[in-house]
Amino acid sequence: MIDVRPFGSLGGENHGWLDAKHHFSFSNYHDPARSGWGNLRVWNDDVIAPGTGFPPHPHRDMEIITYVRTGAISHKDSLGNEGRTAAGDVQVMSAGTGIRHAEYNAEDVPTTLFQIWITPTRTGEQPNWGQRPFPRGDRAGRFVVLASGFANDNDALAIRTNARVLGATIKAGDTIEYPLGEERRAYLVPATGAVEIEGQRINARDGAAISAVATVRVTALEDSELVMVDAA
Repeated sequence: MIDVRPFGSLGGENHGWLDAKHHFSFSNYHDPARSGWGNLRVWNDDVIAPGTGFPPHPHRDMEIITYVRTGAISHKDSLGNEGRTAAGDVQVMSAGTGIRHAEYNAEDVPTTLFQIWITPTRTGEQPNWGQRPFPRGDRAGRFVVLASGFANDNDALAIRTNARVLGATIKAGDTIEYPLGEERRAYLVPATGAVEIEGQRINARDGAAISAVATVRVTALEDSELVMVDAA
């Protein structure tokens, strides 16, 4: 029901300006046992050096969610959107029929982030980009929906897929729950801290692939910041 994937086991490559770790097959890293989790296709753990970043490049037919852990990322795209997303906040890009964008660390410190790609349920629509703050204090002791393809998640950033991206902060010794449903899958990564699920320890930046459980119960072994995808 739970497959823990230690950070040290992840694929990836250090490019100097970018130190990237991949929870799933991506770029030059290929592991047939880690090719996705339901409609979740990519979870990259990136450290981007100051004054560097990704030059303009295209995407299409993918929901791309960026969760900034430290620092900030600056975005610019072919639709004319520009924005800066700071630590704890989230940006989403529905690539749709096609978009070009660039992302740079314009800060004087390294930026660390999770970039999550989810296969869209709806295709053939115009591309879109958005961002919003999600204060960590508002997530204390509970999961908060950050991005969602479900209409009733009104406070979340909209994505075009049958999935949710959630965040939580939890104090050591506390337990929080999320009603997943046995027909769905979840993938959880602590941005900081360490937690326990079903007797298994998940440390900071480890991944936990969860399936066949009605409710995800997470107990914090240390003060922790969590990001989780509820996938189809």
